[in-house]
Amino acid sequence: MGRKVVVAVCTLNQWALDFDGNLNRILQSIQEAKEMGALYRTGPELEVCGYSCEDHFHESDTFLHSWQILVELLKSPTCKDILVDVGMPVRHRNVSYNCRVAFLNKKILLIRPKMLLCEDGNYRESRWFSCWTKERQVEDYYLPRMITAITDQTTVPIGDAVISTKDTCIGFEICEELWNPQSRHIPMSLDGVEIISNGSGSYMELRKAYVTVDLVKSATFKSGGAYLFSNLRGCDGQRIYFNGCSCVAVNGHIVSRGLQFALPDVEVITATIDLEDIRSYRASIRSRSHIAASNPPFPRIPVDFALSDDDDIYLTINPPIEWKYLTPEEEIELGPACWLWDYLRRSGQGGFFLPLSGGVDSTSTACIVFSMCTLICETIHKGESQVLYDLRKILCQSDYTPSDPMELCNRLLVTCYMASENSSSETKQRALQLASEIGSYHFPITIDAAVSAVIGIFTTATGLVPKFRSKGGCPRQNLALQNIQARLRMVLSYLFAQLMLWVRGRPGGLLVLGSSNVDEALRGYMTKYDCSSADINPIGGISKTDLKSFLGYAKNRFFLPSINEILQAPPTAELEPLTDGQITQTDEQDMGMTYSELSEFGKLRKTYYCGPYSMFNKLVHTWGNKCTPEEVAEKVKHFFRCYAINRHKMTVLTPSYHAESYSPDDNRFDHRPFLYRVHWNWQFRVIDEAVVQMTKDKRIKQGDNTPEQNTNLVHFNRNRERKGVLI
Repeated sequence: MGRKVVVAVCTLNQWALDFDGNLNRILQSIQEAKEMGALYRTGPELEVCGYSCEDHFHESDTFLHSWQILVELLKSPTCKDILVDVGMPVRHRNVSYNCRVAFLNKKILLIRPKMLLCEDGNYRESRWFSCWTKERQVEDYYLPRMITAITDQTTVPIGDAVISTKDTCIGFEICEELWNPQSRHIPMSLDGVEIISNGSGSYMELRKAYVTVDLVKSATFKSGGAYLFSNLRGCDGQRIYFNGCSCVAVNGHIVSRGLQFALPDVEVITATIDLEDIRSYRASIRSRSHIAASNPPFPRIPVDFALSDDDDIYLTINPPIEWKYLTPEEEIELGPACWLWDYLRRSGQGGFFLPLSGGVDSTSTACIVFSMCTLICETIHKGESQVLYDLRKILCQSDYTPSDPMELCNRLLVTCYMASENSSSETKQRALQLASEIGSYHFPITIDAAVSAVIGIFTTATGLVPKFRSKGGCPRQNLALQNIQARLRMVLSYLFAQLMLWVRGRPGGLLVLGSSNVDEALRGYMTKYDCSSADINPIGGISKTDLKSFLGYAKNRFFLPSINEILQAPPTAELEPLTDGQITQTDEQDMGMTYSELSEFGKLRKTYYCGPYSMFNKLVHTWGNKCTPEEVAEKVKHFFRCYAINRHKMTVLTPSYHAESYSPDDNRFDHRPFLYRVHWNWQFRVIDEAVVQMTKDKRIKQGDNTPEQNTNLVHFNRNRERKGVLI
């Protein structure tokens, strides 16, 4: 009858500038789409070259190699008799565009440039690309000779157009165009475009998976039609992890979806759509039909090809499905684990080295590695040959197959408890117990000899012996002695990471894992170049509060009883002397604020763009039931002083998995100075004036005032009423 079509949406784990690998994954996705009965295949944004090429987009080589990949696709028999669009960069009249290129049977149909670029969060697209601003217009694009040799085409249309097949019409959005208030799917749907494809590069943040799903559903609920959202998944060379969650929506309902986190490089989902359902749905919305009747048309590229056939009566359309979102704890379990796997297999290293202190942060990192090992075992058990190949390559053992996650963890993760005279027996025991439960290759060392040697060098040079505060030293001496221990642990971590595989009779080295959380980085509660200065950090974008919740979840998920004690113990750096063998130093006491307060400061500073005064204005009400205005003011000032003093540490922050919207990562997400005026004179003075005013108002309200003040109060209240302020 020619009314049902099968479409394929692909999720790919591409790698920036890995043209061979990217080509193979694209071809695999097209082959799988054909095997599943699809006649139209779409893929993620910039899938040909990889999304995160960044300043490589200024190089002509990137464009050349992208066209060379397209040559291979056009020539491949895999691409025969299926309509395909791929994402790649294209230069037209000396302007670089982020494009979709649609082709069928060795003919390029359309080059569709991105019309709205993304500039927020980790995105800086206008640094490399320009928007196509000529709405509903196309121009001639003069093809490279290597393409002409295959297609016999000299020019093809480039611009804001749609593709008209024998049975339907296909339009394109690219990533940000779905998020923008003036989304392109609206005018396209009004012009009768029934299938809208979106190749995207959307990255993961905790608790944000619903955003894309809601946008896709809303687009088709309001405008009708089928929306094909194809997203990247994985680490393609940056701190971010692309979120997966590719899906198909029809008339406001999700009918097919892909996974958010997974290890396979290629995932193809299909949906069978009844075009008549779209037409009936749209026609029933009368206001939409009236507007559509006068909608300016898009240029249509006709193609002698149909997505449906006369035997489609035997096809069953996809019914609506319910999208079940992962909890934040599950996102922490799976996201960083997949990110670590991508980094490990592409870095050429043989595993990980982790300084395991027995605290919440390093325990969380260890559990994430164990989660990675669990995922690897589960994926290999399902028959995923690429994951098994990559694992054997990492371990340099061609016949290896993992038996269980603990056995694999012993091969991939080396943990080390680095004790000093200030370390407690309790943390040592907790680290040992956790290591035995996850199976890591664990050993303890003592760093006192190295600490004494460094202090000895200083004493020989100056004739002075620094002391801890508890032994009569000043704050400078106390801090310097703490920093020595932290920095020596970093040096020893890299020594052991380079040599432990040699000790174990294996080639290669280990990646050093960091374990400082996003709150400590924000506050600067970390030593510059200490053991948090690692190769990569899977928890660097996650708050302490979320990590504690994750450990509570991981305790049951992975059967790790030792986590009970770890969660109950107060967070401590253990860098100051013990008293009668007991810890006297705690993180929150040292920081002068709680982790909960830090998280609140971080969200207001970054997510809500608050300076000191705005932050005070919000917190004085939020914390009004537990703090006076004076106390709130002092907390805000203390935070900004610490932030200013320590901001320089962000320039050397270990590359971290991006998971939190208030990350202080200095690389590209949080663009702020690293040299501040610490005292914030003007800002703090405005806060102080507000505190004085609030205190005065409170005193007037309580009646502790003179007759003259009562008269002023009347005028004060009248003025507030006139301004609409509730009393």
